[in-house]
This record gives sequence, C-alpha cells and structure tokens, in this order.
Amino acid sequence: MDILEKIILIGDSGHSKVIADSIRSQNGKIIAKLDDKYQKNTYEHQILKGPIHQLEEILVDDVKVVIAIGSNSVRKQLVERLDLSIERYAKIVHNSAIISDSANIGFGTVVMPGAIVNADVSIGNHAIINTNCVIEHDCVIEEYVHISPATTLTGNVKVGEGSHIGAGATVIPGIEIGSWVNIGAGSSVISNIESNVTAVGVPAKSIKKEGLI
Repeated sequence: MDILEKIILIGDSGHSKVIADSIRSQNGKIIAKLDDKYQKNTYEHQILKGPIHQLEEILVDDVKVVIAIGSNSVRKQLVERLDLSIERYAKIVHNSAIISDSANIGFGTVVMPGAIVNADVSIGNHAIINTNCVIEHDCVIEEYVHISPATTLTGNVKVGEGSHIGAGATVIPGIEIGSWVNIGAGSSVISNIESNVTAVGVPAKSIKKEGLI
C-alpha cells in the first residue's frame, strides 16, 4: 500500500471519521477536510475545513486525495467533477486489515479496520471495504462498490460497478452481482443478481428496479 504522508479528505461526516482513523493508523497526516457544507475556511487542530473548490489551491505535488463519502453515486459524481488523474488518489488500508500480497487494491479505495482481503482479489478504484469484511480468493469488485461491515464474499464472487452490499450479507461462491445493485443487510445471495435492482432476504430476491420505484 501507499506510504501515506499528506492527505486531503473530500467529505466531512461519519464515514470520513473512520477513514481518518485508518489514515492515522498508517502515520498519515490529514491536512484538509473539504465539504460544501462549509461556506468559508476555518482551522480545527491545524486541519483546514472549507468548501471543495479550495482543492485547486492546496493540492500540491506531495499531497493525495480521498473521497470520504459513503454514497457510491455521489462518490462517482465527485470524481468526475474533480477530474484528477487517478494517481492523485491515495489507497487507504487500516493497519489492522489483512491484505494478501496477491490482491490488487485500486486508487481511492479504502479498507477499514479488521477487513480481510484474500488471494488474487481485484478491487477497483474508489471502493469501500468496510469494517470486518471478508473478501475471499479470486473475487472481483469493480469501481465505486461499497461492501458494508461484517459482509462475507466467498470465493470467485463478482460485484459490478456502484453496487452496495448491506451489512452482514453473505454471498456464496461464483455469484455475479450486477452494477448499481443494493443488497439488503443480512441477506444471503445464492443466485446471480441482475443490474439496477434491490435484492433482500434469505435467499435474496429482487424486489424493485432501481430508479423505477
């Protein structure tokens, strides 16, 4: 993972607090928390707090960025709005997480405390691997995915762009979950899930099309 030095967080809410802890666990230094809820610049414990447009003024060569927002769609919108090169985004991994040497973690992705990412896993850019997740061997997690706390993805699972797997869900081996899917908390996914749906239950079943209901 990256050797962290100076980081700017985009977003200042509960999710950003957990990311901040993960940064500190790697001895990184947060220099700013930018959020459009701030109308002017202030400082708190030597950390700048101000609107997102301030990024242009403070993003120098030795500083990296993390989008610290839990919503997958909002995270994608901000990445498109900022239009930074992908290398400007840090990879954040809490020092209590266990990451296989053969796993690949994308830029802007955050891996929270206690998560386990096993052999030959591929995680795309700007994903969230939340607290105490288990991502088993050969899983593929695409960009802007959020795997919620205590979720288990068993081997060879694929999760499409922008999907959200709810807390405590379990996905059996070889399952494919489409893009922009919501899997309910505690669900058990035992069959493939098409894109743009919400699926809940044991076993998980689609209950609505996203954007239609």
